[in-house]
Amino acid sequence: MAISGTLYIVGTPIGNLKDITLRAIETLNSVSLIAAEDTRRTRNLTTHYNIKTHLISYFEYNKLTRGEYLIRLLKEGKDIALVSDSGMPGISDPGFHIINLALVNNINVTVIPGPTAFTAGLVLSGMPAHRFAFEGFLPPKTQSRKNRLKELSGENRTLIFYESPHRLTKTLKDIKEVMGDRIIAVVREVTKKFEEVKRGSVSEVLEHFTEHKPRGEFVIVVSK
Repeated sequence: MAISGTLYIVGTPIGNLKDITLRAIETLNSVSLIAAEDTRRTRNLTTHYNIKTHLISYFEYNKLTRGEYLIRLLKEGKDIALVSDSGMPGISDPGFHIINLALVNNINVTVIPGPTAFTAGLVLSGMPAHRFAFEGFLPPKTQSRKNRLKELSGENRTLIFYESPHRLTKTLKDIKEVMGDRIIAVVREVTKKFEEVKRGSVSEVLEHFTEHKPRGEFVIVVSK
């Protein structure tokens, strides 16, 4: 019976290309294939570190067919590295699907840890970090978003959300309406050149981003 390959879940930088481990570089160099959520962004990383391994796309809209293809390669004995847009695969991205598919098929899965935006944002926020709940992206539609916030309004842990620039002010308004004018921190562009943290009440932070157009990627940290 042939021995299957290994699926390596590889954490990659969330902004600053220097935030990568030696083990991650070694792994990306040694595998047969790198399955990337966005091959263009991953190519910036592989070019920077002179990694020649072939890249193949694996994202939300091809995860079913491409997932089956990757499983076949793994069963043939090929080692594959899974990387996301940035950070740890499987967190708010389609990596969850291929990881579970590999486990169901008794394929060896291991992880090379790396940075994650929500933990970096939590630490930068100054909020209590001993107990927290990461919610990822809230629903894009207003009523669904408000309903989810209502469900979370009684939560006693620090809450963490991801948000896009074009929905940031809408989400902050909904947080204020549903949860009240709590103390929050909005962390922008973690590890990048324009990293910024705005702390204060929802009203204060909302005022800032109403006057200054939101740009980049955001982590919202909400006090209990």
